[in-house]
Amino acid sequence: MNLRIRDLREDADLTQKQISEIILCDQSLYSKYERGERVLPLDLAVKLAEYYGVSLDYLVGRTDKQK
Repeated sequence: MNLRIRDLREDADLTQKQISEIILCDQSLYSKYERGERVLPLDLAVKLAEYYGVSLDYLVGRTDKQK
């Protein structure tokens, strides 16, 4: 799965630690989500999509339309 969470985070000029605090998970775990080493749980995907103002389909790379 081609997650866009790294690109979205970098575009927002945020660190992994800042995002992990926003979604209430450990930074090292969040890093594994970005690298594709762990599957991003749906509840965290929803939080990230809401935070960045994008659709879940955009977040997971199913569309190029953000909304």
